[in-house]
Amino acid sequence: MNRTDRLYALVEELRACAPRRLSARELAARFEVSVRTVERDISALQQAGVPIYADVGRTGGYTLDKSRTLPPLNFTPTEAVAVAILLGRSRGSPYHRSARTALHKIIAAMSAADGAAARELADRIRFISPVEPDEPASVPAVLEEAVATRRVVRIGYVDRAGAVTDREVEPVSFTARDRCWYLVGWCRLRGGARVFRTDRIRYAVLLDERAPVRSAEELGCPVPGDVVLRPVELV
Repeated sequence: MNRTDRLYALVEELRACAPRRLSARELAARFEVSVRTVERDISALQQAGVPIYADVGRTGGYTLDKSRTLPPLNFTPTEAVAVAILLGRSRGSPYHRSARTALHKIIAAMSAADGAAARELADRIRFISPVEPDEPASVPAVLEEAVATRRVVRIGYVDRAGAVTDREVEPVSFTARDRCWYLVGWCRLRGGARVFRTDRIRYAVLLDERAPVRSAEELGCPVPGDVVLRPVELV
């Protein structure tokens, strides 16, 4: 069994046995590999976002949270590549990291044959992108957490004139147009609602303070007459 098949089978084995725990030794015997190989595989799955939990000790083992996983979704190779294309466009967005882990989960749930076919097809598709330097810890990632947890964020913002100001912002939502993302929130420096282009935010630091609950409609940020705001549709 190759590693891709084994990772898929590990998830299904843990799902079938949950909530009972399986030790690394039991899994190693089941898949005819070493305990160390099982530990490396479990670590790879956890890093990809699979909700596998471990207890140490003689009675410990691995278990999978069935409430946070789905059985195999049977993506076709073309469906998987279509998702990869859309997620590939998320670079620079607040949810780029989450997009990558979502794609890893999709590929891990596919059969070995379909996964190989998806990779072969993906290898024949190219994006034309400017050469960019490696980015430090992503500002969009901090903003993503700020919106998700409703926590105040301190940012350094560059205005149109090139001046940098330090601001504390109570985040409310994200808005996107084409590939440009905006953070919508209450700016404490200006004492009102503001819209910040994320590519003009030079740094972002998450604070411990919880922000008041506000809606985007409550802030009343102006929208050009030739556009409408649409929420993300999950169905």
